Amino acid sequence: MIQVETVTPGGEVAKIRVARSLLGRPAYFTAAYWIDGLLIDTGCAHTARQFLAALRGWRVDQVVNTHCHEDHIGANADIQEAFGCSIQAHPEALPVLHDPRIQRLQPYRRLFWGWPKPSEAGPVGEWVETSQFRFQVIHTPGHSPDHICLFEPDRGWLFSGDAYIGGEDRALRQGYDIHATIRSLRLLAELPVEMIFSGSGTVRDEGRRPLVYKIAYLEQLGERIHTLRQEGLSARKIRRQIFGRELPITYITLGHFSSMRLIRSYLDGFAATEAPDGQQSLVEPGPHEGEDEEVEPAQEQ
Repeated sequence: MIQVETVTPGGEVAKIRVARSLLGRPAYFTAAYWIDGLLIDTGCAHTARQFLAALRGWRVDQVVNTHCHEDHIGANADIQEAFGCSIQAHPEALPVLHDPRIQRLQPYRRLFWGWPKPSEAGPVGEWVETSQFRFQVIHTPGHSPDHICLFEPDRGWLFSGDAYIGGEDRALRQGYDIHATIRSLRLLAELPVEMIFSGSGTVRDEGRRPLVYKIAYLEQLGERIHTLRQEGLSARKIRRQIFGRELPITYITLGHFSSMRLIRSYLDGFAATEAPDGQQSLVEPGPHEGEDEEVEPAQEQ
């Protein structure tokens, strides 16, 4: 399933929103954006043929991937073959773009998005330029270590990928770093943002306000978790007090996404900053010593 529309008053930016259709319904939308021959992200492998067909008659000079997750690089190879364009990404993303199979995909990820084909890519610089626009490249880890955003300062356009997607987070995926996410959002909130183009396809024209709101929500949530931890509550009890039962996404993803992972990401960051002599804690994320183990859905080995 694919949806294409222009999303700026002057028609300079086109949004391409894609999702695999399961039982006649879109499974999970992700978005790419086209601006003056620049394509930011390329959707998932399951929709690559539709994506390429939607670009027929368009000019694609270059692709920039905001990060290496499979729902953002899925049509890289097909577009590169069709247009002969360059592909750029953060240096840490390049091994996955060259060989997507090194990135383990859980069953739900294979179902929703699929395995991308390999593509040839190089490291993105500090700026990405088209004939009409110039985009600042901003490293924004948290959602993934290789995540970048693109900011067009003259227009105030922020292409946020998955660094900002709105909403009030109640679950987190394994490997995400909530503290790094907050730091990245603070960095973005310092920019003179006019419009935000998110990786989910939501476009906001409220300036910095959505970023400020998201930061406040995440910081307040962290303060609440920290307070409950200091009161002696285990991660499981904190989860239950704040969120109640796990969300359906926990079971759909076999525990890869969960409220418990969100709680633990906060707690692991607190432990690192509060370690004696300022040393980072080297304890591997997971159940904390002396706590009851949270019973979660079995995960793929």
